[in-house]
Amino acid sequence: MIQIRVALLANLKQNAPVFDGMVEDQWADLDSEKTVNTLVEAIRSSGHICEFLEGDSTLVETLPKFKPDICFNICEGHFGDARESQVPAILEMLRVRYTGSKVLTLALALDKPMTKRILSYHDLPTPEFQSFERVDEPLGSEMHFPLFVKPSREGTGMGVSAKSIVHNEEELREQIAHIHEKYKQTALVERYIEGREVTVGVVGNLIGPVSRRLPNNENAPRIQAGLRFFPPMEVDLKPYEETDTVYSNRLKVELADQLNYLCPAPLEDDMVDELNWLTAAVFRVTGALDVSRVDYRLDANNNWKPYILEINPLPGLSPGISDLVIEAAAEGVGHTHLVNMILDAALERYSLK
Repeated sequence: MIQIRVALLANLKQNAPVFDGMVEDQWADLDSEKTVNTLVEAIRSSGHICEFLEGDSTLVETLPKFKPDICFNICEGHFGDARESQVPAILEMLRVRYTGSKVLTLALALDKPMTKRILSYHDLPTPEFQSFERVDEPLGSEMHFPLFVKPSREGTGMGVSAKSIVHNEEELREQIAHIHEKYKQTALVERYIEGREVTVGVVGNLIGPVSRRLPNNENAPRIQAGLRFFPPMEVDLKPYEETDTVYSNRLKVELADQLNYLCPAPLEDDMVDELNWLTAAVFRVTGALDVSRVDYRLDANNNWKPYILEINPLPGLSPGISDLVIEAAAEGVGHTHLVNMILDAALERYSLK
């Protein structure tokens, strides 16, 4: 094993800016000191040198001093429409290697409407949608109630609650106005898929020629070599049906350690194969690298057809509670092993392994 120098780049909640008018879940995406320390120790356990550096503009000074061979990036960023891509942009400017997806992919994936446009172009199934920059924009003729309303550029279920499901024009306009006022950004409205919500995590990188579209011929090969798929996970929402009919920010953050995670989710083998293929396709068309998690809704009114909601190329790595960590554990992959799998995927990609 070659010892390498790894800078763990993250944004600690305790270091986040405080300003007038910030919403209560402003920094829900950011990491705790416990998570960061666990990640540092996981990397050190493989014999590497690892130190934490706050992922902000100070990297221009701190990185040259530490001289890392590679950065393990989990930075969410603080401000801006493409905040998750800001640290990778600094790293590329400084010619420093890093784990995970690159600048364009991170900017794309944070913008949910833009991601859905890419998915639609590649004939990948995603619910019909419309972006609303103004509350009074007319609803498209192809959009039918019930609909689902959420912020265009937030993660961790921010802005998602039972009120996100709207059944008429009045509820729609009220929820769009709420998103505009609270999050100061475009509202994404999509057809609400009644059914189950599952997520599939993956580590690795695709090998060989990979089709950018689903093959029209059923017998055409589906390339997914190089990816390690973890069992799909489903959250049991039945105990919270009266308050949280969807996987909301409240459940993901406040009640994360109390939820019943079904992993592997109770799905037929054919469905798991289909979800894995779709995950590989989304991974490919968005240009993801090393690790990602793709979220789906299974349509109860259409033979449980899977619809892609979004891809998260910076999935949470909090021990015991993050979706990807739970999925890996279901297959016997512990937190330390998972972290080093991601690091190894990047090292191999850079020919450092």
